[in-house]
Amino acid sequence: MTRPWIPGTADEDLKTLAATPRLVVALDFDGTASPLVADPMAARALPEVAVQVDRLAALPDTVVAYVSGRSMHDLRVITEHSDDSVIALAGSHGAQYWFPGEGDVDAPGEATEDGAREELWAAAQPIIDRYDGAEFEPKTFGMGVHTRRADAETEQRVFAEIDALVAERFPHWRRRSGHRVLEFSSRNEGKDAAMAALRDRFDATGILFAGDDVTDEDAMRVLGPGDLGVRVGSGESVATLRVDTPQQIAELLEALADERTSARQ
Repeated sequence: MTRPWIPGTADEDLKTLAATPRLVVALDFDGTASPLVADPMAARALPEVAVQVDRLAALPDTVVAYVSGRSMHDLRVITEHSDDSVIALAGSHGAQYWFPGEGDVDAPGEATEDGAREELWAAAQPIIDRYDGAEFEPKTFGMGVHTRRADAETEQRVFAEIDALVAERFPHWRRRSGHRVLEFSSRNEGKDAAMAALRDRFDATGILFAGDDVTDEDAMRVLGPGDLGVRVGSGESVATLRVDTPQQIAELLEALADERTSARQ
């Protein structure tokens, strides 16, 4: 059962995770490290989140990763990620990876059929352009439609048209919906795959994963007894803890960093 995390109070689950030998802190970006913004490419981590991310990443046996549905190129832009970063990245819902000291790493899986992505883009773009406030997002393995600037009726109509298009021409592509966004991908990976990849890559004995959307529940569901899931905002979740806002994620990360520092002294 998901319970609220109360800033400033001791939490046994957080304390237990802080003492794990090898910790991975995995964060969704939009709506978790960053508030949701009208222009998707304008998203940036809150300064107070960035401070705690850097603090955690500097601790021994501790890795921080951003896990996002964004394509790797866009994820590196919005996270202000450099080639010498110590922050790991999992993009495209776990179909793309970037690891410190190594760079881009190919994930197993079939490539998009030649020309299929561009065919979908060409068919979808004119539909999206007809709707005020709807925005097209090209992705490495597909596309997204954002409606953060649109009203509810517009969102319903453009999503219905895009759904019909994909059902007719790309029925086997994976569909995902989230906060004011509809996505389609030729790859089937979800954020559960990202959890497995990060656990294996860093030999993690514990993972904290925080996310705010439906697609983040894929990751929450595969967390084990030594892990901790954190849901940001409302909505059904299998996470252990819930916080209200990205600002509270910063507070939770600060508490985790404090506990882990104390546990290792």
